[in-house]
Amino acid sequence: MRSACIFSLLFCLAAGGIPAQQSDTGQPTLTVRSTLVEVPVLVKTKAGQVIFKLTANDFFLTDNGVAQELTLDQDTDSQPLALAIVVETGGAGARHLSDYRQLGAIVDAFVGGVEHRVAVIGFDSTPHLLKPFTPDTADASRQLADLREGDSGGAILDGVAFAVAQLRAEPTRYRRAILLLSETIDQGSKTTLSEALRLISDTNTTMYSFGFSSTKSAVSHEASKFGQPGLTASDGAGIELKSTEPGPAHGCFSRDGADAEYEGHYSKQVLDCISQLAPPLRLATMTFLAARGALRRNTAESIAQLTGGEFFRFHDAKDLKAGLIAFSNDVPNYYVLSFRPTSLVPGLHALRLQIKDRPRSVIKSRSEYWIDSDTAR
Repeated sequence: MRSACIFSLLFCLAAGGIPAQQSDTGQPTLTVRSTLVEVPVLVKTKAGQVIFKLTANDFFLTDNGVAQELTLDQDTDSQPLALAIVVETGGAGARHLSDYRQLGAIVDAFVGGVEHRVAVIGFDSTPHLLKPFTPDTADASRQLADLREGDSGGAILDGVAFAVAQLRAEPTRYRRAILLLSETIDQGSKTTLSEALRLISDTNTTMYSFGFSSTKSAVSHEASKFGQPGLTASDGAGIELKSTEPGPAHGCFSRDGADAEYEGHYSKQVLDCISQLAPPLRLATMTFLAARGALRRNTAESIAQLTGGEFFRFHDAKDLKAGLIAFSNDVPNYYVLSFRPTSLVPGLHALRLQIKDRPRSVIKSRSEYWIDSDTAR
């Protein structure tokens, strides 16, 4: 397999350019005109052993319920890597700044032996570029060891959006990845949930997320803003989350009074409505819809899962180092599948991947991507 292939392109352009436009919040929005979707996959047994020597024919993938023809990409390990290390320095993150002081050797192992550039981004209520991209990992490690406490904010989604914008400025031949070190719950981002999902889906960036638990008061506060009618759930910290969010004022398909998250993109609203109401799209998108709800309760974990990356919960420096080493060992064992969608319907596309004849396999892979309306033209 390939060394560091998890950092491979997740959303590649088969032809034409990638025009980046500015949204109302100042965050760039990617417009995709011709798509080749890549899906990194890690396959293990129930006992945690990596399954090797699989071919494209061993995988079965559906896009919105429709089977796709897959290709297994080879030798992606030689491509250079641009890695943005995104660290929460504000809010609860201030308590963990000392955990990042001796990560030099582990960062080297995480990057591997390929040509690389590493940047360090800190965030509290706003993101800050602390160390521009450099080929010197030791320089980046020194920055991690010298972080300063920020304000009371913890705007995870804003930090991720800022990191994506920085990565876009790197040469296109570089693979792109984000290493996120933060609490689990976003607090205070101006980037909306809709914008965050599109940034995750539309860029060739993989997320590795290491999260420490948010306080119970923070969890309850954020959950109160995002619940759904008639639903309850546990947040994993012993708190029952009750739904408070009203549905669209005039029905799912109505242009009048629709959810503000769609921001006037009626075609995306329609696809989401169909996905939730009609088979087979309902079945195909159930996993993603659950993850979208989880994004509101555990931002750090859900972002990683949606992109096919990984999440690790840590409490202190010892946990963090152990998790980074484990991730470094997993990185060379990822497969990279690719396909050209048979349908370019704008909006959310839910992916469902299975291994043929191995029903008990444990699979980590990308679960969705997004197509803008310009792609279908």
